[in-house]
Amino acid sequence: MTTDKRLAFVFPGQGSQAVGMVSTLAEKYTEIEGTFDQASEILGYDLWELVENGPGQELNITAKTQPALLVASVAIWNLWSLKSGPAPVVMAGHSLGEYSALVCAGILDFADAITLVADRGRYMQEAVPEGSGSMAAILGLDNDQVENICVEAAQGQIVSAANFNSPGQVVIAGHCAAVKRAVELAKNAGARRSIILPVSVPSHCALMEPAAGQFAERLKGIKFAAGRVPVIHNVDVSYKSGPEAIRQALVNQLSRPVRWVETIEMMKRLGITFIVECGPGKVLSSLIKRIDRTLQTFPVSDPESLEMALSVLAE
Repeated sequence: MTTDKRLAFVFPGQGSQAVGMVSTLAEKYTEIEGTFDQASEILGYDLWELVENGPGQELNITAKTQPALLVASVAIWNLWSLKSGPAPVVMAGHSLGEYSALVCAGILDFADAITLVADRGRYMQEAVPEGSGSMAAILGLDNDQVENICVEAAQGQIVSAANFNSPGQVVIAGHCAAVKRAVELAKNAGARRSIILPVSVPSHCALMEPAAGQFAERLKGIKFAAGRVPVIHNVDVSYKSGPEAIRQALVNQLSRPVRWVETIEMMKRLGITFIVECGPGKVLSSLIKRIDRTLQTFPVSDPESLEMALSVLAE
């Protein structure tokens, strides 16, 4: 595998999952199901059956969504490597996708990652009673406007920016009532759209601090290697060189916002011109186009998109 200095890989997070999300790849390449079989042995249940046939309600349970998405992304990366696709010079993942990046970069062991993200999902679900937290997407306002609205909407509760996804698209998270107040304030401020998202866990806000505490303990037994490719971390848009720094970045990520716009801007400064989205869906590719239209994206999740990306990037 040769390295392409113009190439980066990014990995999607929760929200990109769907029943049958890698079916067409699995029909052509047995390696996809093989990666899921490895994960199923580790988890103690048939992850492939869940991903292939559902039900969707069970796949959307956070503690199962997280390993399912990680394995899907890693399976696609393994296939890319098997087909001698060019190696990237940098990686990043959106929220949960950061774990996929760490595995594919050779920093985090695949088996460790499977159980780690399953526990992460469970801690997150347990941190906030069902129905008491939510998230919302605010479109058409700048970051400062959204942050000021969150301050006004809090009224003794928690609501804050959770994902800086693209210019004019910020996701907020917190207590249900506070998020609802922020949505109304955003509409009044002229937001193009301001909508509650169908999620059960308010990620990347202070409500996740209990989960972060549990996760910090869980991470103590996890080993991190030097890796082959640097990974840009969500929480502070930087590389980490030592295990303790990586652990702290992953703990902090649970209760702090995903700085996706800055991550892509950093890739551009590094000279990146091509970005492969390695995993189900095209969410990150769409965001990247809104951040910088000069970057060429390749969402890879089926045989056709895989072959196209390999063909273009081999030139």
